[in-house]
Amino acid sequence: MLRYLLEKEFKQFLRNSFLPKMVIALPFVALAVFPLIANMDVKNISLAVVDNDLSQISRQMQEKIVSSGNFHISGYFDNTEAAMKSIERGSSDILLEIPQKFQQSLLRENRGNVMISANTVNVMKGGLGSAYLTNIIADFNGDLIAKQLPETANAKPAIEVRPLFRFNPNLNYRAFMIPALVAMMLILICGFLPTLNIVSEKEKGTIEQMNVTPVSKHTLIISKLIPYWVAGFVVTTLGMLSAFLFYGMLPRGSILLIYLFAMVFILCISGFGLIVSNHANNIQQAIFIMFFFVVTMIYLSGLFTPFRNMPEWMQLIGNASPLKYFIQSLRMIYLKGATFMDMQRLFYSLCALTLFFNSWAILSYRKKS
Repeated sequence: MLRYLLEKEFKQFLRNSFLPKMVIALPFVALAVFPLIANMDVKNISLAVVDNDLSQISRQMQEKIVSSGNFHISGYFDNTEAAMKSIERGSSDILLEIPQKFQQSLLRENRGNVMISANTVNVMKGGLGSAYLTNIIADFNGDLIAKQLPETANAKPAIEVRPLFRFNPNLNYRAFMIPALVAMMLILICGFLPTLNIVSEKEKGTIEQMNVTPVSKHTLIISKLIPYWVAGFVVTTLGMLSAFLFYGMLPRGSILLIYLFAMVFILCISGFGLIVSNHANNIQQAIFIMFFFVVTMIYLSGLFTPFRNMPEWMQLIGNASPLKYFIQSLRMIYLKGATFMDMQRLFYSLCALTLFFNSWAILSYRKKS
């Protein structure tokens, strides 16, 4: 009986000319475009400069700031008020003010003050931009002490900090986002499409024909899960292929381990989609319910921001999101080369959610015979 049900489901899936094309095209388009958009790197920061000193050292400091590649000078201003108006208009993001006698104070008193004012309407750009600028000026100060004031450098001990960035040494945000985007493609294909399955048959009236057959509920649900399971493997493969073709990114860990986690995640999210389909009365209702839960899962998964940044009570709710475990596992395999032993907790948590959602999908399906 399962064989004939699967034949029906695959024919129904392939009969719709749009769905197979979406399964193939979506991973390529998403992985080609989304990593360029979903980028939290702070670059191209507009810097307004008020240089009241006009000395050689102040010019050298400005050159070092621009040469970092993160800043471009949006304008030179004669006073602070004019520069602040530039920030208020949105033409500049950060103001750097160098006081009069800045070079003289450095050479005679071994100290100099500069003022940094940041527009923090965009908190990330303002906060990280001012931190970048502070680090550049501190680095410039260290070079100045070593080259121009050698006697001071020898008189004062210095601590040199050499950060070591593990797993993502170039701090490339795309490497952090690409595994998560593969998971996003799976939740869109294997979450939304099963949601429309049973509810579309309700609207067409064909579900009543299935209800009068001797097919058991669990056999019917399994027959509706397997086609999207196959589609999910196709999406996973095309997602990894796209990551390699467009960004040269290959997993450091086992590819088979990726397929193992993908297998469980696809069953989990497809089962959740069938739950929504069982309880919805029409396609519009199913889409809105699924959209609400998918958006909630995305925000609770740590897709864009660290999971530990959330309040503790919200983290408890986030533990019910299968997307959280799948994204963490993909990032660990891609960036750290993690093994199954390193991710046992993630795997068993994902298996538990899969069992819960699919059991609920079977029990919630209303079949009278």
